[in-house]
Amino acid sequence: MPTVFTKNGFRFFFYSNDHTLIHVHVRKGGGEAVFEVHGEVILRESVGLKTKDLAKAQDLAEEQKDLIIRKWHEYFD
Repeated sequence: MPTVFTKNGFRFFFYSNDHTLIHVHVRKGGGEAVFEVHGEVILRESVGLKTKDLAKAQDLAEEQKDLIIRKWHEYFD
C-alpha cells in the first residue's frame, strides 16, 4: 500500500493492485473512504468516518490533487 501523504491524522494511499480511474483511499482511525480524483474530487464510498472527517479528507484531497495524480502515474504507469 503505497502512501501518498499523511496529514492531520489522515493517511492517503493506494492499494498496490488498484484499478483505473484515478482514485485515492484515505484512513483515519477505524474509518476509510475512497475519492475519485479525475476532474473533480468526488467521494465514491466511505465506512466509519464522521461527516466532518469526510469533509476534511475531501479538502485535503483537493489541495493535494496534483500530487495524488503524479504519484498514481509514478506507481501504476
